Amino acid sequence: MTTPDADGLLAEQLLRLTRRVHRIQKRHLEQRELGITPAQSRLLRTLAHYSAPPRMADLAERLEVVPRAVTTLVDGLEAGGKVRRVPDPTNRRVIRIEVTDEGRKALRELRGARRSAAEEILAPLTDEQRDVLGGLLDTLVDGVPAVDGMPALGGLPGRVHGC
Repeated sequence: MTTPDADGLLAEQLLRLTRRVHRIQKRHLEQRELGITPAQSRLLRTLAHYSAPPRMADLAERLEVVPRAVTTLVDGLEAGGKVRRVPDPTNRRVIRIEVTDEGRKALRELRGARRSAAEEILAPLTDEQRDVLGGLLDTLVDGVPAVDGMPALGGLPGRVHGC
């Protein structure tokens, strides 16, 4: 059992790590000169998970942001040729957002940037430490304790998710 002070220290360490991850990912994005912000990167990656172009409201819900924030991100990505607005085939009042060929190219670059950032962040850890960290992160993300050394809800030890 941890004490309140130890919990506060853990919370501070998690926040510092989150900020470090953000800085490193941002640097790797800038090095690839994609002209995409981390928030635009997140939206583009989210778009890639849809089987059909989603509505802006769908994106806002999935990203857990207000629709206006999605509009701003889409505007920037559209100006860069990464996405385009297309009319819904069944309801012309609805606009959907689809990834362009340029956007798919950017997604490949983004995956590489994220992978490079993850490698940099994890470099100080041994393979065993990475396995332990993977299990702990699965537990924290899923909110369910690992059982018998197996990560919660089928996560894979030693694998960084989302890279």
